[in-house]
Amino acid sequence: MRFGRYAVPLERPVSDAKVATGRQRPLSQLDVLTCEITTGDGLEGLGFSYTTRAGGPAQYAHAKEVGENLLGEDPSDIGRVYERLLWAGASVGRSGVATQALAAIDVALWDLKAKRAGLPLAKLLGSYRDSVRVYNTSGGYLQAPIEEVKARASQSLAEGIGGIKIKVGQPDMREDLRRLAAVREHLGDGVPLMVDANQQWDRASALRFGRAVEDLGLVWIEEPLDAYDADGHAQLAAALDTPIATGEMLSSVAEHVRLIDLRAAGFLQPEVPRVGGITPYLKIAALADHAHLQVAPHFVMELHVHLAAAYPRDSWVEHIEWLSPLFEERPEIRDGRMLVPERPGLGLTLAAHARDWRLDDVILGGG
Repeated sequence: MRFGRYAVPLERPVSDAKVATGRQRPLSQLDVLTCEITTGDGLEGLGFSYTTRAGGPAQYAHAKEVGENLLGEDPSDIGRVYERLLWAGASVGRSGVATQALAAIDVALWDLKAKRAGLPLAKLLGSYRDSVRVYNTSGGYLQAPIEEVKARASQSLAEGIGGIKIKVGQPDMREDLRRLAAVREHLGDGVPLMVDANQQWDRASALRFGRAVEDLGLVWIEEPLDAYDADGHAQLAAALDTPIATGEMLSSVAEHVRLIDLRAAGFLQPEVPRVGGITPYLKIAALADHAHLQVAPHFVMELHVHLAAAYPRDSWVEHIEWLSPLFEERPEIRDGRMLVPERPGLGLTLAAHARDWRLDDVILGGG
């Protein structure tokens, strides 16, 4: 096993509602944890996790500490191996940094298993489709003037992307409404449009916003409230015609179960690195499908295209290119949809230039 920690720079810093309200600084880089697993017969699996602003060294340290428990195991026994790794770190819990570190290992195991079968991961899981609807987020951040947001939206549509999401949640809601109205007018009524408030509002403000935009035909309103306010999201979902989307910040199956049980989101947004890997993600997806919910996984399009293709309901993946420089391959997008790679596994290899961003590196076993 080889673990690496990388500082991947963004082309330019971006700001959302958490920055606009002084809770965070602009985001300028991602801290990425990679895991490369090599079997006795020479096959290799690649997995990764990430964090923003804090936690990268902790993820890397935890992965190194528990990773040795995997040496000598059969990598096809993913469920048993995952439980073994959970128990190895039981004292630090089953969510947050502890399981986000395991996500890199778990993804590598699934990548390896699909490669052993000679199948793309989506096919191994049992895909329903060969492409998934895709929307762009990276052109809609709050630091960008509205003319730039409109230009980036047009560029995304010209590149084959099917929907546009813009950030809202500024201190003055009237400015959000002005920007949103300008984008809707620019795009026309036929282009799917989403908004993301990044947990900005209290319940009353979120309800006011939701009622003010009902006639814009939004696909969803994302994270209008604190990520852990499941009851508040459920109240909004019941009060508004526009669906609520949330879940990206949650880091366990149990937290998503509460959203599902309360019918707090029309679009559930789990993310493989945050919930601890593909193994727990599949549990969330099965429960969401049972509840007749859409699943629109957050970020990490390179991985989530496979999982969205294997979900019974045709939903969305999020186009943000921040991780793209890490890999040699690029997603193929056509007619509003992202195509599932036909290569075995995830279909990803680390780019040669990624070593320039590597901060730490360790190999376990192999002696």
